[in-house]
Amino acid sequence: MARSSTRRTAKGDLALVAAALCFGATFVVVQDAIERVEPVPFLAVRFLIGAGLLWPFARRRPRSAGEGRDGVLAGVALLVGYLLQTIGLQYTDPATSAFITYLLVVFVPLLSLVAFRRRPHPLTLVAVAVAVGGLVLLTDPGGSSGLGRGEVLTLGCALAYAVHVLVLGRTAHRHDPMRLATIQVAVVGLVCLVPGAGMGGYDFPASALAAAAATGVMATAVAFACQVFGQRTVPPTRVALVLLLEPVFAAVISAFGGDPLSTVQYLGAGSILIAVVVGEAVPGWLDHRVELRQAGVDNDRSQGDMVG
Repeated sequence: MARSSTRRTAKGDLALVAAALCFGATFVVVQDAIERVEPVPFLAVRFLIGAGLLWPFARRRPRSAGEGRDGVLAGVALLVGYLLQTIGLQYTDPATSAFITYLLVVFVPLLSLVAFRRRPHPLTLVAVAVAVGGLVLLTDPGGSSGLGRGEVLTLGCALAYAVHVLVLGRTAHRHDPMRLATIQVAVVGLVCLVPGAGMGGYDFPASALAAAAATGVMATAVAFACQVFGQRTVPPTRVALVLLLEPVFAAVISAFGGDPLSTVQYLGAGSILIAVVVGEAVPGWLDHRVELRQAGVDNDRSQGDMVG
């Protein structure tokens, strides 16, 4: 039974790594596209493409009670996060925005403790601290002059993303992952659709339309389906740690594209990787050792009782 649970968790971890890779691989594409079209119509097209790709698979899957409510709740949290991040970027630099956004890795255990009284594993908290240190080195958020409008908005974005992770952590195991992913993605696209018409419209150049299609497939349909699947078995605090691989993947891919990382950034990326390994592998290994030791003690007591 324990081995089966470990396998399910490992599959969840791999799905989350795949989601982080999809998010990180399309970061530069999104950044370039936003320079050509307005963010809200771009989000509408991107997320509606993602929902359209997911729907043919989702419609054949079994329904479950409350999937609409849970999907809408997750979608609203996701929508708020994307909008606050996009608006915040108008008032702060990308490095600061990236750093503050990924502070969700801190917000998730804090919110989980406050809302659900769920204490994360002590080693997971150590991993979170190491990851934040690595994030400072990787993003170098030193260009901001203080906590201004952009920083406050981006903090709201990180909080919304943390709520999204927690909502999925509480609901993903109840529903089919494909259906839940489709609902939340459709919510973002549909809510952005009408405002997008008045905020730049949908007369996209070919390059921006191609970017919307690429991100609609990889960073939306595939990524969020993987995230929902992963959160069926992986606790929220560890989910946030694994998703912190997104800026690492983005930085490495950017380096291959001709924007090399500095030594300090490599140290930051390495720190995040170490944190993910420590936060994911070590607590489970220690808990397994404790279970084996406890099982051995119980077995010895049972044999002693039989002899007596």
